[in-house]
Amino acid sequence: MSHQPASPGPQALRPFDHKPRTRLVFGVDSIAQIGELARELGAKKVLLVTDPGIVAAGHAEHVRRNLEQAGLQISFFDRALENPTTKCVDDCLAVAKKAHPDTIIGLGGGSAMDTAKGCNFLLTNGGRMQDYWGVGRATKPMLPLIAIPTTAGTGSECQSFALIADERTHQKMACGDSKAAARVAILDPVLTLSQPARVAACAGIDAITHAVETAVTRKRNALSLMCSHEAFKLAAGGFPDVMRRPDDLEARGRMLMGAALAGTAIENSMLGAAHSAANPLTAHYGIVHGQAVGMMLEMAPRP
Repeated sequence: MSHQPASPGPQALRPFDHKPRTRLVFGVDSIAQIGELARELGAKKVLLVTDPGIVAAGHAEHVRRNLEQAGLQISFFDRALENPTTKCVDDCLAVAKKAHPDTIIGLGGGSAMDTAKGCNFLLTNGGRMQDYWGVGRATKPMLPLIAIPTTAGTGSECQSFALIADERTHQKMACGDSKAAARVAILDPVLTLSQPARVAACAGIDAITHAVETAVTRKRNALSLMCSHEAFKLAAGGFPDVMRRPDDLEARGRMLMGAALAGTAIENSMLGAAHSAANPLTAHYGIVHGQAVGMMLEMAPRP
């Protein structure tokens, strides 16, 4: 007997196939669990990928101490760039090849986490980042990745994509593979307190835009919609409180969780016109990503 699906409507449940890949550890001071969580993944030698701002804020040293207390060896790459390029990934790879890590940690905003993912692609599968532009092009296993966001925006900790710009052409390449997804994401609102107000604003706009675009994309499904709706409630509700009261950990937590859920929505659906139009603004004119997507969101065509 043939079963004809009902005509899709606003409440229609579209098919999906979701395999959770990332364990979420959320809570104030949850960063203290990093050593234990890394050891659970079998880590002995860890490459910590971060950026100079995170080092200056003291977060990298905090993570290092926790890892050392767990008996782990740590090597550093602390030169991740905003909007990472293929050269940035190659520089990180050079450090990784000398350190021979068995686990990678990405600590920072989306740029640090994307750099860590990009390094993981090349360290385990070889070649250039251009070889992984697209989906599912890694043929070999990748190292376990722990993602620790210090901004509440990209949701990269819940995605299997690394967004890397070609150093020569400035083309932004979305390199995705299920093996690149973080095994663990630590969501500690305390780490986001160090964000300057402008960084918090741009990151927050990015998270809210993710929630909006994943809610209206034609590739949305029942699961991504649930994540989109909850992400919007958390992020749009927490955003003004974070801007008014930067030390409000409850609001910071709502933003961080909202960004992660929006990232989960992206992983299960797709983004839209605002991001498509914003990426060239960042790649060619250096406009901060969150600002660019905010500029484009109001101009994006309605579905």
